[in-house]
Amino acid sequence: MSLIDLFYYYPWLFPTFATLFGLIIGSFLNVVIHRLPKMMEREWRQECAESFPEYKITPPEGAYNLSVPRSTCPSCDTPIRILDNIPLFSWLMLRGKCRKCSHPISARYPLVELLSGIACFAIASQMGFSYYAIALMAFTLVLIAATFIDLDTMLLPDSLTLPLTWAGIALALLQISPISLQDSVIGAMAGYLALWSVYWLFKLVTGKEGMGYGDFKLLAALGAWLGWQQLPMIILGSSLVGVVFGLIQLRLKKQGIDKAFPFGPYLAIAGWISMMWGDQIWNWYLTQLLGY
Repeated sequence: MSLIDLFYYYPWLFPTFATLFGLIIGSFLNVVIHRLPKMMEREWRQECAESFPEYKITPPEGAYNLSVPRSTCPSCDTPIRILDNIPLFSWLMLRGKCRKCSHPISARYPLVELLSGIACFAIASQMGFSYYAIALMAFTLVLIAATFIDLDTMLLPDSLTLPLTWAGIALALLQISPISLQDSVIGAMAGYLALWSVYWLFKLVTGKEGMGYGDFKLLAALGAWLGWQQLPMIILGSSLVGVVFGLIQLRLKKQGIDKAFPFGPYLAIAGWISMMWGDQIWNWYLTQLLGY
């Protein structure tokens, strides 16, 4: 009996497998969140050093990617053992401290792992086994990585948003996604142009940049995966959540309203909610509020 047959005969097995998958990939996402911005910075420095030798910019030395160098404690540089790298459980067993120097380990690491596991469990439980459900898990995990990178650096890497867009269109083309190819392509175009238009309108009126191009690309990816029909809900939902949490964040940091804050996380949250319950929300809106 194949693994796929087991998922069909034992429905509880797929959510269990999905949760473990989410926890394991969530551990890897912590590496992506930490290293990808640094890899981008090193690439920029390398390009600047080559293009503008007159400025004597020091190029980065040594290899640095998602696998090299080996992960170490930021305090004592002790390499992290496999036993101490088990998703979620290692952090709990170590009580959130380095085994050697007892330096605190950020609670974000188990948070990302737990969030990844719960999200994959929710998808598997609601949708059951299908290739599209597996694709949505990958989609969700990329959104989680993009969210935390944007929170840290206010950057949404092209290496995440662009492949996500093309993957959504490819799934529609291969008919793995329930979204038609036409709706997917229109969704990608409309998602990008919607925020692009807001960006330029805001810039023409105020002379300032209201958001980054990474936000356009992320909304394009959401449109490619979910179709253009979900874009109004995503834009409205992300705007409402962004205003509330943005004001709270600025208040806690005692910053003025003119200070920038990342918008990508709110797009990702609204997009994921739309992915999971978008149809139910639209049906409720039409029946309860409009009386249709």
